[in-house]
Amino acid sequence: MTAPLPSPLSASMPARPRNLPEFPTLERMRAEARRLQRGLGSGDQKSLALARTYAPPGRDLELGKPSLATAQWLLARSYGSPSWPRLKRRIELIMEYTRAPEPAGDEPESDDPAGLADHLLRLGVLNYTRDRDRSFATAHDLLARHPELATADVFTMAVTGAAGRLRTALADDPAAANRTGGPYDWPPLLYLTSGRISNGPSAVATTRVLLAAGADPDAGYLWHGMTSAFTALTCVLGGGEQGQPPHPAAIEIARLLLEAGADPNDNQALYNRWFSPNSDHLELLFRYGLGTDRPSVWRDRLGPGYPTNEEMLGEQLSWAADHGFTDRVRLLLDHGVDPDTRGYHPIYGDRSAAELAAAAGHDDIVGMLGG
Repeated sequence: MTAPLPSPLSASMPARPRNLPEFPTLERMRAEARRLQRGLGSGDQKSLALARTYAPPGRDLELGKPSLATAQWLLARSYGSPSWPRLKRRIELIMEYTRAPEPAGDEPESDDPAGLADHLLRLGVLNYTRDRDRSFATAHDLLARHPELATADVFTMAVTGAAGRLRTALADDPAAANRTGGPYDWPPLLYLTSGRISNGPSAVATTRVLLAAGADPDAGYLWHGMTSAFTALTCVLGGGEQGQPPHPAAIEIARLLLEAGADPNDNQALYNRWFSPNSDHLELLFRYGLGTDRPSVWRDRLGPGYPTNEEMLGEQLSWAADHGFTDRVRLLLDHGVDPDTRGYHPIYGDRSAAELAAAAGHDDIVGMLGG
């Protein structure tokens, strides 16, 4: 459901941080540290292997009687944090941004306007939990029966493209541009970019209203605590394992987000769109700095487990070569991606893009890659 992140490759290579588990709460981390402490003390081979992999060379850890502090420190290092306090802060940030968007249930009673507004939002946006083959017709039907829902609050205004009413609402309450709410506890921009019930022009106009009011172009959430953010850019571009459709104005809205400062090095957006050979999103992202070093709020929040720009592009090249996406391979090479760049997914191991293309029988791509 979410883009895979780097994991250890082998004992002979520099250790990569392990992926944090789904919903990585502090309670789970404390329990894991206590298990590691017991495992080290009892000579458990998995625990000792973790210590060998992530402890600095020559560090005497007194593994016969390890302290809880030692186990916490080792655990933090295994997840890419230099200390237990730094890991705790990282977990707190992940918990702050974690959401678990569930699909819509039964329609509430018609005399419950707040419940109906939330129901419209659930019906009208991608949730990445159960999106396969959704038509969004039920949301349109609900709006036809209750047109007042389109302007019930700033969240429904965002998803329905009620730009004028939203501009008025934000003039009265500017902080609402970034305040979270609705059924998924998102800011308005995420409902807009995840929404699939407004037409292109109205959605573009509403995006302009939100960004002019100070909406964060890097707004995002962590789906079930997975450490690859579903940003506004991710949501508007669509794609994913269930074939989620892009927004009707995906490229134009994405351009507005990028012009407002959204990070083009968006791991989840790249992953979600790699299933289709259409590369219009890559052409746009390259124009706004994909692959170049720049400030990254989500990299800062998620820590060293987040892929580097080089790893992201290496992953794109590996997938395209493996799946015969000739035009995408050419696009990546034309933008300076090194043919020998490796991605981060363990499924590809240390195989080059040319080796993957050769194994899949894509001889034209092998030639492009110099294999």
